[in-house]
Amino acid sequence: MKDEMSKRVVLAMSGGVDSSAAAVLLKEQGYEIIGLFMRSGAVEETACRVEPKANLVSSGAMSGAESQQHASTALPTLPILGTKANKQGCCSASDAADARRVADVLDIPFHALNFSDAFGRIKDYFVDEYLAGRTPNPCVMCNNWLKFGKLWDFAVSVGADLIATGHYARIQTIEGKPALIRGRDLTKDQSYVLAGINCNILDRILFPVGGFNKPEIRELAAQAGLRVATKPDSQEICFIPDNDYVGFLERYRGRPDMSGEFVDPAGKVLGKHSGFDQFTIGQRRGLGITFGEPRFVIRIEPETRRVVLGTHQDLACRELEADGISWLVDGLPEEFDCLAQIRYQHTAAVAHVVRVTPDHVRVNFTEAQFGVAPGQALVLYEGDRVLGGGWIRQSESR
Repeated sequence: MKDEMSKRVVLAMSGGVDSSAAAVLLKEQGYEIIGLFMRSGAVEETACRVEPKANLVSSGAMSGAESQQHASTALPTLPILGTKANKQGCCSASDAADARRVADVLDIPFHALNFSDAFGRIKDYFVDEYLAGRTPNPCVMCNNWLKFGKLWDFAVSVGADLIATGHYARIQTIEGKPALIRGRDLTKDQSYVLAGINCNILDRILFPVGGFNKPEIRELAAQAGLRVATKPDSQEICFIPDNDYVGFLERYRGRPDMSGEFVDPAGKVLGKHSGFDQFTIGQRRGLGITFGEPRFVIRIEPETRRVVLGTHQDLACRELEADGISWLVDGLPEEFDCLAQIRYQHTAAVAHVVRVTPDHVRVNFTEAQFGVAPGQALVLYEGDRVLGGGWIRQSESR
């Protein structure tokens, strides 16, 4: 569990209002904060200029005395933060500049770490999932691999025992062990995208804004004199700020021919499409084909390049299988009842879970769920507590 005497924390600063308010709260609580901007964009749009043999960037609000104090942490040689202002979702140069200004106002040391190479793994995952006809969730992977992987590694390197982010979630102690809990503001709760966090570092994580609602956080930032208090929330995938997934696939890897046929559930050809990567399960709009009644994408078949269209009832799912489960709770039985959430905006539904193997589950819903998409995350809850999460592989209407 967290050492109550430990006060050094590395805070992931995105330049948004949530992580900025987290800095305010941590400072009020007496923590020694080290701000870290995690640069994850394309090299040509980098927010930082990296000197030879160095991969860290620093711009800080440290006095000479503070620099001496932090010298004991043996920080690597630090290059200089640039000013190029290309917009790129939550990790653009302008976001880096916003984060740096917040650090300056709050008088905390600030570093920017270039993760463009490591972030290639997330882009590869994104492309591979689309080519396999699945719906990826890069934000979950970013949290699993980058924000709570590399962030912790950096914290260890600077002698910090804690890490923090601006996510709307909470860590509570239940029966002597740390537990991941939904944020108090259920309209902003982000526990769904955090379910893959390494359970071994749960007791080293702080979510300062998790006990507040969004208006309170904006007011707190405004009272602290932070210009980001009114900054809009980031909505795009950070490496696709224009939401042009097809364009990204073409630029990143070279898009193969994915054109094919629209068919109904019986296999009757309904029309043609220019690429199955343009569709996701449950999609109704943008099909480029009209019918007398609403039709939805109910299945994608990458092997035949067919997109299957059906009625809303055809989307009904009572059973799914998921693998790659990361458990945050020990001692769960082989079968249990819980709440299951199948996408970020989904209301978790009552379900019965059977653990087929340690990382593979079969989930049966009490009531049919709609738009279950292979490739999306499945997160299991007991009330507001996250039990674990993994990846939907297949679904059945029965």
